Amino acid sequence: MSEPLLALLAASLARPPAKSERERARFHLLDWLACVAGARQEEAGALGASISSRGWERATYLGNVLEMDDVHRTSLLHPGPVVWPAALSLSAADMDTRLDAAVRGYEAMIAIGAAFDAHHYAHWHPTATMGVFGACAAFGSLLGFAPVEYANALGNAGSVAGGLWHMRHDDVLTKQWHIFHAVSTGRNAALHVHYGATGPQRLLEGPQGLFAAMTKEPGELARNGDGWLIDTVSFKPFAACRHAHPAIDAAMELRRAGKLEPPFSVETFRDALTFCDRPDPTTELEAKFSLQHAVAVVADGREAEPEDFTKEAIAALAGLRAQVTVAEGAEFTARYPAHFGARVNGCELVDTLGDPERPVSEERIVAKMHSLARWGGLPKAEAERAVRLALEGDDAAEIDTMLEEWIR
Repeated sequence: MSEPLLALLAASLARPPAKSERERARFHLLDWLACVAGARQEEAGALGASISSRGWERATYLGNVLEMDDVHRTSLLHPGPVVWPAALSLSAADMDTRLDAAVRGYEAMIAIGAAFDAHHYAHWHPTATMGVFGACAAFGSLLGFAPVEYANALGNAGSVAGGLWHMRHDDVLTKQWHIFHAVSTGRNAALHVHYGATGPQRLLEGPQGLFAAMTKEPGELARNGDGWLIDTVSFKPFAACRHAHPAIDAAMELRRAGKLEPPFSVETFRDALTFCDRPDPTTELEAKFSLQHAVAVVADGREAEPEDFTKEAIAALAGLRAQVTVAEGAEFTARYPAHFGARVNGCELVDTLGDPERPVSEERIVAKMHSLARWGGLPKAEAERAVRLALEGDDAAEIDTMLEEWIR
């Protein structure tokens, strides 16, 4: 009998991350901190502050509120909001230990997520389904797991995986609850194995396992050669659903060339229409999931930042939105999800700003931190503090203190 898939993944997780992966992890840490800073005054911030005195746990409710969290294309999930709270959740761990935990959390979450198919994505929220694996691997790394412990803990975490997409039909905090649940469940799975629990190592491929329950055509676990999957994760420069980013990006290309004129014709991949064909958004959340609003934002000369998706912006851009038509482009659907592309008024992009093929610079990630800190009501000094701690700092405890101070 072949070796269980989780055992194979566990052996890979036990490798020591290289210095380059730790450096990459620092940029994702800064990106997540920016998202938390920007959302701290939202409704989810008050909820996070109510449930815990610990900064990492409060922050579990904030990482995906602004729709600016990092994303992995082929697994169609957002690892940062789940992995970072878990990787920061052991106060005794030093900075390198936490960075290694994050690298392993990204690895587990993405590797498993990439094996799930379009049927799964049609019904299940992959960040929630796979998030339990990411949090489990990250916390297991903090605890110093051996391969067999990773495999047992991942099996138990996955045995209760879930998270339905239906919540996107309502203006609710369920998406944030999914993150909290994934972090809590994954951590607990690791903790229980640390104290002796065992788990089903064929949880993925078994006859009553996750593949059988949640997919029609499961694929293989992802690998990045001898490297780590965190290097394949995309950053999000715009405050909207990632499915809207290609249209935003193409519209901005046209605007820079002085050629963005109404009417606006958008062609993109099918899932972008499924999630974001929303001509008349009424809430901030709906605006972030509206291709029509996204293009109107750019046409109005805006930069697709959080303030461009408020109710005030929704009202102001109604006329421009009415001039946007959207349709599926078969060639974009064929390339998806390996490539997120769109065509706006003839301007075609295969990959989107922030993808590994079109990476954002360190300066842009730093600028995102400053922009979202301002949006979240934090002074410039706090943004500078976050940049220093994330990119250069070795004082892990100061990050804990900073999060506790931000979310009250």
